[in-house]
Amino acid sequence: MLDQCFKPIANGDKVGLLTCIPYLFENVVTAAFLFAGIIALIFIILSGIKFLMSGGDPKQLEGAKNTLTYAVLGFILILLSFAILNFISGITGVPCIKEFGFGNC
Repeated sequence: MLDQCFKPIANGDKVGLLTCIPYLFENVVTAAFLFAGIIALIFIILSGIKFLMSGGDPKQLEGAKNTLTYAVLGFILILLSFAILNFISGITGVPCIKEFGFGNC
């Protein structure tokens, strides 16, 4: 598939074509979701550390709880985005919406 993305030129090098855009977009979206999941996990761990280090101070406990709440909500939102896409794909009977590309359907 990726062989279609490149056209050889005279000196043996290859030049990228517009057919590469769906693959590039797919890689960028996958990397963004992975990055967001890792950041959410880091914030969950940091909120646990803040909670342990608060020493019973109500203000610090509240900050740790808020951080944990928003990190978990963000992680759930990331997971729900995949679930919503799969749900729409199943309901409409169009599995190609889960694949990036111009000619998949």
